[in-house]
Amino acid sequence: MYNYVLAIHIIFVVCYMAGLFYIVRLFIYHTEAQDKPEPDRTILSKQFEVMESKLWWIITIPSVCLVVASAVTMLCLSPGWLQMPWLHVKLCFVVGLAIYQHICQNKMKEMRNGIFKWTSTQLRIWNEVATIFLFAIVFLAVLKNAVNWIFGVIGIVLLSVILMMAVKLYKRIREKK
Repeated sequence: MYNYVLAIHIIFVVCYMAGLFYIVRLFIYHTEAQDKPEPDRTILSKQFEVMESKLWWIITIPSVCLVVASAVTMLCLSPGWLQMPWLHVKLCFVVGLAIYQHICQNKMKEMRNGIFKWTSTQLRIWNEVATIFLFAIVFLAVLKNAVNWIFGVIGIVLLSVILMMAVKLYKRIREKK
């Protein structure tokens, strides 16, 4: 039974992460649409609001609910996992991802109300934060080692630096066009 629940957990983690990755991509396009002349700006903004809402409420939120339900089920089936230090560290990253999700939901509400506080470059950097959480959570879940997570964090920091450099490089390339 545990393996079936684990498979469901993994499937909906993939769906949830896809939603988190794509919502920020939509935020980038939505933000960039504000530089368009009317009526393009209004038409695009309304379309992005529909796309963001459907992605969030039809895919992302149901997926995270199923992720949590399957995680709780796995812990009920194998309560010994709660004694493992690596799981405590993983759950800290999961809480970080939940905070990320909450911030994304607030961004969606702000944009719907015509408030665009972040630039498209800031949103591109923000999009990489979910990648960092994903790396940390997956490595902890696979390696099941709370001691070696320090090396993982160093790797995540290096990955972050590389991702930030890639975002900056992409921005320069776009600006040249």
